[in-house]
Amino acid sequence: MRPRLKPEATVLHPAWPVLLLWVSALSCSISALASLSPSLVPQVRTSYHLGRTFFGLDKCNACIGTSICKKFFKEEIRFDNWPTSPLELPPDNLPFYFANYSDDSKTWRPVELSRLITKHQNEISDQRICASVGAPKTCSIERILRKTGRFQKWLQAKRLTPDLVQGLPSPLLRCPSQRLLDRVVRRYAEVADAGSIFMDHFTDRDKLHLLYTLAVNAHPILLQIFPGAEGWPMPKYLGSCGRFLVSTRTSPLQEFYGAPPDQAADLAYQLLGVLESLRSNDLNYFFYFTHVDPGMFGIFNNGHLFIRDASALGVIDKQEGSQVATKVGENKDIFSCLVSGCQDKLPSCDTVPEKQSLVLVCRQLLPRLLQEKFPSPVQEEINRMLARCGEDTFPNSEILRAANQLKDILRPLRTCDPSFAYRYPDCKYNEKF
Repeated sequence: MRPRLKPEATVLHPAWPVLLLWVSALSCSISALASLSPSLVPQVRTSYHLGRTFFGLDKCNACIGTSICKKFFKEEIRFDNWPTSPLELPPDNLPFYFANYSDDSKTWRPVELSRLITKHQNEISDQRICASVGAPKTCSIERILRKTGRFQKWLQAKRLTPDLVQGLPSPLLRCPSQRLLDRVVRRYAEVADAGSIFMDHFTDRDKLHLLYTLAVNAHPILLQIFPGAEGWPMPKYLGSCGRFLVSTRTSPLQEFYGAPPDQAADLAYQLLGVLESLRSNDLNYFFYFTHVDPGMFGIFNNGHLFIRDASALGVIDKQEGSQVATKVGENKDIFSCLVSGCQDKLPSCDTVPEKQSLVLVCRQLLPRLLQEKFPSPVQEEINRMLARCGEDTFPNSEILRAANQLKDILRPLRTCDPSFAYRYPDCKYNEKF
């Protein structure tokens, strides 16, 4: 039983605007409303309605989740401009925001707030939902999604099976295996009790959160099911609030295009190593990128490179294989069209080559990072390996060989000093570093 809120305490508490914002945000939760008498819920002032709409809580439960909302409303997550004005929210049209996170209000660590899609894309997506039933431009997004045939199947399902996600546009679900989907359910962090492959502990709201996230952008799901704590190259998922997710902060790769030679060599070496681990790992999953850009990779303040945006990351289960043969136009519904429309034709799982991610990275990212950084003839040799690695007409074996030779060239160009904290002082005692 939750403690009852006294009206007079709300008036006299020095942080009453934050409490009002907190109650406003929780109003999207049916369970929260059920636990409070209507007479005890303070009237929300119009001037503070921005907080609820900023996070997208007014659209819940067609959102990612609410697991970390209380951290905001207790000011344990603060935007970079909050020390001077706690309620001054930043512009609402940015794709991501920098903030600081605390568990004890004394020590703080940098985090990043990310939208799954841009604010404009969210507006288009919401309009598509309304239009799917002939409704006006504004409607109850959640009510319409709940009435869809797909969600009704989800409500009855005890286990997330490939047929329930067929037709969703995410590369993660292009070739779904039961083993992969069991991992999604077992590690889904927005539910109270994780660990089971069955969805008995999922509420209707939990199922809508998961389905909506998978339909819009599976990035937060990938952070949860392949966590950095287990050695996967992903930042830590800390939770969601409305249509935002919170993860540990990284700096995008493009900020390092002007880095000194030793740092550039180190980042390029790490990036090739990340692709190698995605291609070959103990769990027998083959990860591939459908496209790349420098914002998809980020660097922590200790110099360690991670995947900052996993939205374009596909997964093929080499152990089980795909259990559903997706046909063009089959199982398409409003969940298939929230972001990209319904016209996308996805290639067969069997046609994704092992070299795909390497070709994209060697062609589009590494040349910008490594160009004109090293003396001749080292630079010429790097350029030659990049050209071979980025040549899509070469067979898989030739691309992989060129990538390994490039790693061999880059390895001795890296320095071993405290500025590379993620591997120092280990590199002092490792001959292979």
